[in-house]
Amino acid sequence: MALEADIKAQLAQYLQMMEGDILLKVSAGDDKVSREVLDLVDELATMSSHIKVENVKLDRTPSFSVNRIGEDTGVTFAGVPLGHEFTSLVLALLQVSGRAPKVDQKIIDQVKNIKGEYHFESYISLTCHNCPDVVQALNIMSVLNPNITHTMIDGGAFKDEVEAKNILAVPTVFLNGESFGSGRMSIEEILGKMGSEASASEFNEKDPFDVLVVGGGPAGASAAIYSARKGIRTGIVAERFGGQVMDTLGIENFISVKYTEGPKLVASLEEHVKEYGVDVMNLQRAKRLEKKDLIELELENGAVLKSKTVILSTGARWRNIGVPGEAEFKNKGVAYCVHCDGPLFEGKDVAVVGGGNSGIEAAIDLAGIVKHVTVLEFMPELKADSVLQERLYSLPNVTVLKNVQTKEITGTDKVDGISYVDRETGEEKHIELAGVFVQIGLVPNTDWLGDTIERSRFGEIVVDKHGATNIPGVFAAGDCTDSVYKQIIISMGSGATAALGAFDYLIRN
Repeated sequence: MALEADIKAQLAQYLQMMEGDILLKVSAGDDKVSREVLDLVDELATMSSHIKVENVKLDRTPSFSVNRIGEDTGVTFAGVPLGHEFTSLVLALLQVSGRAPKVDQKIIDQVKNIKGEYHFESYISLTCHNCPDVVQALNIMSVLNPNITHTMIDGGAFKDEVEAKNILAVPTVFLNGESFGSGRMSIEEILGKMGSEASASEFNEKDPFDVLVVGGGPAGASAAIYSARKGIRTGIVAERFGGQVMDTLGIENFISVKYTEGPKLVASLEEHVKEYGVDVMNLQRAKRLEKKDLIELELENGAVLKSKTVILSTGARWRNIGVPGEAEFKNKGVAYCVHCDGPLFEGKDVAVVGGGNSGIEAAIDLAGIVKHVTVLEFMPELKADSVLQERLYSLPNVTVLKNVQTKEITGTDKVDGISYVDRETGEEKHIELAGVFVQIGLVPNTDWLGDTIERSRFGEIVVDKHGATNIPGVFAAGDCTDSVYKQIIISMGSGATAALGAFDYLIRN
């Protein structure tokens, strides 16, 4: 498998940054993937004098480990780490060679202080844009702590293993042979799940902020940047920096950028935010908001932060159908990300619930992977754009069911079907299938506010043209508000508006 010219050119540039020698230990057989693995490591070795290759027997074949000379670092790739994992491969080569990972010193110290033996395995798909975050985080941990190892396993190369472990979503992580978690996880989230996280006292000791932004998506990042540029003390509390954009693959309507991807945009946002010295408090969930002399924000960990003004930018999440089986079979056949989990259903029958743009786009994508797609739409007609509908109806392996109500997602240890009711006749029907992709829109993350802030009947925070809420000093921006359109660029604009509104409030009060 010869590397494409553009990939090889990128690799050549990166490999010049290596700081020491490394040894690639390769375990290969006679199969096609083994040959691709051998071709890859041999080509790497020809591109840098720092890279040596040794044939060995590892736990999985085909695979290769990336090691310091004379030391097993614990970083292993089972399969060919290209596609979305190309960056994971490059970073592993650089970091094992001695180049320091780009994470905060606080995180490095946390990882180095972990005691005990931890052997991670992550099952991924090369088309999954969420998987690299997990792979790279676990690789960093393995490089920093000799008691931690990590093996990335390409589900496409180890299908029997994926089937045997009943893995129906990626990334899926096992720790010491037991299920650890699934979905995108940052290194901070992994450390939190391992019991290594910040204490409430660390937050209680913080001085009051001038502006405290709740939420780290595009609206929150924009609000923080605009606030910090005014020279006032600014903080961000985020359950996950980047929010839903981290789960977005292609972005083609961000003006002046013809194409980018969610994680790449979020990385740029985070870098920009940190440029202004904003106090970013990641992996923290807001619990309660109360207006006193200052505005108090209580976190789930019990800490209380204080600020003169607050900007709520908590975004939105995927809307659930709310039927039996949905929660029970999440990541066991019920999925929300086609790009991540679609390849796991290759050759199988699946359903897409939702006939809007996202649902029809999902069905079109899946039709090229799976055996058959059934689209279920509650309304008498699809809501998607006509161009998408035309494309959908041109596909031979798609069935569209309109005016139907999903009743139940069935299964035992994983999804085996979906039941629905024909709304016109009242007749209940059942379809046997292996997966259900839910694509029915978004719901704002505002439940925690209770009756504190005025919200619409849809749960959206009501704001005026300055981004102000009904509580003096509290502003809101982005998808959690009653903004008519939910778009990244609109969220950023509303974040700037809310920040300017908050600054004006501080001046006048």
